[in-house]
Amino acid sequence: MMALLSSFVVVAVAEMGDKTQLIALTLGLRYRRPWIVMTGILIATLFNHALASGLGVWGAARLDERVLGLVLGLGFMAFGLWTLVPDRAEAATEGRQWGPLLGTTLVFFFAEMGDKTQLATVALGARFGSLALVTAGTTAGMLVADAVAVFAGAHFADRIPMALFRRVAAALFFVFGAVSLASAMGLL
Repeated sequence: MMALLSSFVVVAVAEMGDKTQLIALTLGLRYRRPWIVMTGILIATLFNHALASGLGVWGAARLDERVLGLVLGLGFMAFGLWTLVPDRAEAATEGRQWGPLLGTTLVFFFAEMGDKTQLATVALGARFGSLALVTAGTTAGMLVADAVAVFAGAHFADRIPMALFRRVAAALFFVFGAVSLASAMGLL
């Protein structure tokens, strides 16, 4: 249960203000069919995060526990620093000719490649060793964060500073990093 909850919280907060959330906002505004856009985001995220958490689980099974803890701790702290840097929305116009579902799925899948939430999913998969729970948690986190953008982005963007979301996400990454490092050093 901790894997599901932790994965959900880390990705939901990290996604706030991320480029893929801005892409979700753009796609929602372009297609004006929020449920279809959300379905495309769901499909893309399920495939993307299943691959990412699977890679993390696979790597965790092959690395020494202490080395894995050090790598995860430093990785989470690096994600925390990365989260503090605002993303620039990349053009979400590709895929327009494919319609809202396929266009959203393709744009979102490729936009998520190498993104901090995808890399965090790899780390969470390694940390918790559960492909299913990590994928479910990170996918749910992405959907919640992106639903904000798709359904009410313009309303909230004017009232809630994205810098606040970035700081909260960075703090979560630092906490996970500190816990992983302390565990690797035998302090926990």
